[in-house]
Amino acid sequence: MCVACREGKPKKELIRIVRSQEGAVSVDVTGKAPGRGAYICPDVACLERAYKTRALNRALGAELTEETFQELKRVILRREIGK
Repeated sequence: MCVACREGKPKKELIRIVRSQEGAVSVDVTGKAPGRGAYICPDVACLERAYKTRALNRALGAELTEETFQELKRVILRREIGK
């Protein structure tokens, strides 16, 4: 389920963001990285909504940095181009 729009979708369609035990937040491209995970739709509007409402911060229990936000945006845009 996307943390921004709350729409249920298959895991393969969503992007996983993970917080490691050290507290670092990153994009999990494999979907298998250890740590606390949250999912978001591959849609820039959902990402911006999650960032604005701090939904990812709450789901992960960690602060989403501007750098991680930009990395997520790049991943989403690459997915849209690849379609």
